[in-house]
Amino acid sequence: MIRLWHVAQSRSFRVLWALEEIGAPYELIHCSFFDTSLRSPEHLARAPAGRVPAIEIDGQSLCESGAILLYLAECFAPHLRPAEGAAHRAAFLQGLHYAETLGAMLSNLTQHHIVLRSAEMRSATVMRLEARRLENALRSLGPEWVAGSFSVADIALGYGVLLAQRFVALPDGAAAYLAQAAARPAFQRALACDGQAQIYLRDFYPPPEKPPEGRG
Repeated sequence: MIRLWHVAQSRSFRVLWALEEIGAPYELIHCSFFDTSLRSPEHLARAPAGRVPAIEIDGQSLCESGAILLYLAECFAPHLRPAEGAAHRAAFLQGLHYAETLGAMLSNLTQHHIVLRSAEMRSATVMRLEARRLENALRSLGPEWVAGSFSVADIALGYGVLLAQRFVALPDGAAAYLAQAAARPAFQRALACDGQAQIYLRDFYPPPEKPPEGRG
């Protein structure tokens, strides 16, 4: 039995998408960042940081989305990851972990644009810098799958690009990459199951304009 604890629009979407690609039966448990459920002793036993995703697979608990993606591929869908020693293995591992590079920038942007509600708590410099870094980081993606054929690395990266368009204009390659990912039936099914938006309530969060020289 597979159970996934999930918050709409969060990194747990990666796992939801992977489960739809795999086609294994699962139970989806919708959670919220705005109540105490993620801080309950039961959830902290599954995910010590009090976040999502958290997944239970036949009694085995995991809470890091990258590790979950790889574990799911190993257990249920070997076609979604190159085997050890395969020609595209290095590119696969690079893509899977490059998603965390994108994730760090996206986390900073989300923190400053959304979580820090008071203007005096935000840094306009950080918001502009991270948006620029994110746009540059996206230039290496697309339009092809990172390991030759679709894999869980593309799920991790595809979610990052999906979220990145909230903060920057996507480079052409990344836009084509996302369009290819979004056309997959499993992506569409996962999106339908994602739930009501909780985090990103606007389509786009532009970086603050830089003040003229000598001001601000």
